[in-house]
Amino acid sequence: MPNILLLGGTSEASALARLLADADMPTTLSYAGRTDHPRAQPVPVRVGGFGGVEGLARHLRDHRITHLVDATHPFAAQMSANAVEAARIAAVPLIALTRPAWRAQPGDRWTHVPDIAGAVAALAGPPRRVMLALGRMHVDAFAAQPQHHYLLRFVDPPATPPVLPDHSLIVDRGPFNVEGDSALMQAHGIELVLCKNAGGTGAQAKLLAARALDLPVILIDRPVLPPRDEVHSPHAVLRWLGHAADRGV
Repeated sequence: MPNILLLGGTSEASALARLLADADMPTTLSYAGRTDHPRAQPVPVRVGGFGGVEGLARHLRDHRITHLVDATHPFAAQMSANAVEAARIAAVPLIALTRPAWRAQPGDRWTHVPDIAGAVAALAGPPRRVMLALGRMHVDAFAAQPQHHYLLRFVDPPATPPVLPDHSLIVDRGPFNVEGDSALMQAHGIELVLCKNAGGTGAQAKLLAARALDLPVILIDRPVLPPRDEVHSPHAVLRWLGHAADRGV
């Protein structure tokens, strides 16, 4: 019987956890702990880091994990890199459940930047009303461009107010829809959307709304990760687990 460690924090991880619970596959879902009130899950949950590569490898060995599934956010680059190396050290098979990256379509006005620093630099210039759709982790970096009004949307209320001198804050949890995001952008007079290329459908509404409203988008490209096996659906992970079991892995 497999004993699965599922690195989560995404809607895809939650969907996979439900499938694994329905299949009676022993699974632990691990959160990094950045969301104050994560959704209830049908499998046991642990919260917090592992202590780097060695800590994760030790956890895999000590808990006799047979399969490691990385369903973290596409921008959780350090965790994903640690998972690849820890799985190699512990000789545990790994698969990544990740979202296909977004690709520009006719009508999109995207400017690509490689990282947060590139996004901050791209905002140089006259004041604009910017929808900063990054969550709360990287907001403080944009204090370097204080001339803009920033629209922020967080899953949880922040413990301390954002340092941005001119901003509006909305606390809401997705998935969002195009109609709602279009209305939000219009209500706040948004002139520019800035976000990460998270991929998938749950967070795509803001890009579709920006296209409909003919708004420019600054899109932060995904980080480069070590080579690994990837799939794009929870059911594909189940098939992988079945094949691995058939091979005696």
